[in-house]
Amino acid sequence: MKILMVLTSHDQLGNTGRKTGFWLEELAAPYYAFKEAGAEIVLASPKGGQPPLDPKSNEPDFQTDLTRRFEADADAQAQLTNTVRLDSVSQDDFDTVFYPGGHGPLWDLAEDTNSITLIGSFLTAEKPVALVCHAPGLLRHVKTPSGRPLVEGKKVTGFANSEEAAVGLTDIVPFLVEDELKAKGGIFSKGDDWGPYVITDGLLITGQNPASSAPAATVLLEQLANSLKA
Repeated sequence: MKILMVLTSHDQLGNTGRKTGFWLEELAAPYYAFKEAGAEIVLASPKGGQPPLDPKSNEPDFQTDLTRRFEADADAQAQLTNTVRLDSVSQDDFDTVFYPGGHGPLWDLAEDTNSITLIGSFLTAEKPVALVCHAPGLLRHVKTPSGRPLVEGKKVTGFANSEEAAVGLTDIVPFLVEDELKAKGGIFSKGDDWGPYVITDGLLITGQNPASSAPAATVLLEQLANSLKA
């Protein structure tokens, strides 16, 4: 079982002068779920090399046992330092792809043609795709083979407008995940703010927020197990 995880290379939080990047829990929790399931994991990012960590995600209030484990894990840190370039990977080499969020992906991965094509290619190959928190916003330009928006008529979730408002970034981000998924015809639903909430529609798995990353990884592994049995 080989799993691709795609991280952002974008580190500027709009015009605030603050840093952003990927959200640590959304990488660490799935990473260890996949490791413990015996998966081989490859980390990728648009620019390759060390992707930017959202510094807020490593503040004490947002640390977990798994984020601390990841920070202390020499092998994991070596992988993170040396992510492969996104334009060098192909879905042919993987069983699935998982996208952690953080605000960074809204600026680069949402518009990245390699990422857009990659997501579509996994689904066309009937391989599951999982995205959590802000990462479901990366579906905004992904189309079906017939040219319709991928999320049209599909049940999805992602970082909710109420959660974006709570962190004070509604007017900073390039788009709101909830609004964009709805605008593209997605059947958007959400759970409680900051609580775990995962939606599956066929091969598409979406999670609402950081707390949803581990449950989304579990659902993805279940889908993989079922598909490999078949």
